[in-house]
Amino acid sequence: MQQTAHAQSSGAVLGINTHNDHSGQEYLAFTLGKEEYGIDILKVQEIRGYEAVTRIANAPEFIKGVINLRGIIIPVVDMRIKFNLGTPIYDQFTVVIILNIGGRVMGMVVDSVSDVTTLSPEQVKPAPEMGTTFNTDYLIGLGTLDERMLILVDIDKLMSSSEMGLIENLGN
Repeated sequence: MQQTAHAQSSGAVLGINTHNDHSGQEYLAFTLGKEEYGIDILKVQEIRGYEAVTRIANAPEFIKGVINLRGIIIPVVDMRIKFNLGTPIYDQFTVVIILNIGGRVMGMVVDSVSDVTTLSPEQVKPAPEMGTTFNTDYLIGLGTLDERMLILVDIDKLMSSSEMGLIENLGN
């Protein structure tokens, strides 16, 4: 166990592999407003620059529309609108994270993507119960890495929630 602590303090976080596979989980870090979030890297299919979407009539405001991804029409959710984080600005840093959740492909618009971070179980703390824009049901916890704190999102639960309306039933 001490090997892991020494390796992480040297700044070489990626590529560390100790005796077993439980040495850490990889999260894609992204920003929404002033906060930094993380989602399981295994749910991410690809990362694309923001492009114009086709609006769908009567869709909730947070569903920006759909894009054609190599012949597959996928819904695109703007997380800034979903979590009421002010007026979204679309610039060169805005990205769409393409997710594959339960065989369903969808896009998630975020302000920017920073890196892939490996967090050991000791670095993940439970999320405090408090009134936030993020329902704590969708949080895995808070990942701490030196001076950074990542809000770890259970993207499966969030995207399959009834309020999103994107996936009918993930449990089949």
